[in-house]
Amino acid sequence: MLIVVKVGGSILEEVPLELVSDIKNVLSDHQLVLVHGGGKGVTEIASKLGKEQEFVFSPTGFRSRYTDKETMEIFTMVMAGRINKKLVSALQKLKIPVVGLSGLDGFLVRAKRKKRLVIVDERGRKRVIDGGYTGKVSQINASLLQLLLENGYVPLVSPVAVSEEFEPLNVDADRTAAYIAGALKADKLVLLTDVEGLTLDDKLVPKLSVSEVEKALPKIGGGMITKVYAAQEALNQGVGEVVICSGVGENPISSGLKHKNGTVISRE
Repeated sequence: MLIVVKVGGSILEEVPLELVSDIKNVLSDHQLVLVHGGGKGVTEIASKLGKEQEFVFSPTGFRSRYTDKETMEIFTMVMAGRINKKLVSALQKLKIPVVGLSGLDGFLVRAKRKKRLVIVDERGRKRVIDGGYTGKVSQINASLLQLLLENGYVPLVSPVAVSEEFEPLNVDADRTAAYIAGALKADKLVLLTDVEGLTLDDKLVPKLSVSEVEKALPKIGGGMITKVYAAQEALNQGVGEVVICSGVGENPISSGLKHKNGTVISRE
């Protein structure tokens, strides 16, 4: 079975040993592709460099980092460098054959640069701003990932994409994972975060179909909405199922795959 796992940046400040051990356990039976986030780390380093970060909201509730050229340089440095290699080192300690990549390498993740962004300001008014260096994933070089998988390696991908003009772009990590899972026709996509799963009316939802997700969208908070959209995109591209679950605690991936925790989203 081929599984794509996205590890949220909120659980990467100190890479949990339980997570790394579970990655090794899962690898004994399955192939894995890993994608990581790390927005908090980008904000931290940017602040130390004197570059204050600005966050904007779309009309549909997405919160994103406004990425000008200087921020993009910091984003690339932290994501493709500091965080990616920190994870590589943690996995190598358990002799996991990991290869750290960014979406720039081998045209792994191509994206279309957003020329304009429609945002909602603090007064609730819509306005249009320059898109900066943010992008929407358009294509995955699945053959590069397959080459690594066929030779026993575990790809670890940071969410820095390449634009049509060959510039680095900031792309959402959850949706990058969804597109990678779709391109590889993965059996499952696991989105690890710092909460137990999707909650509605203060209750954890163990299972949802795509049609039920559509009805629930207005109730889903800003922190979870991107993951739910990513789940829909993955399923629409042929992924078997998506699990949103906590990446903290014992055997986080294995538990999610066995439906012992988290929220399972499927086509039916």
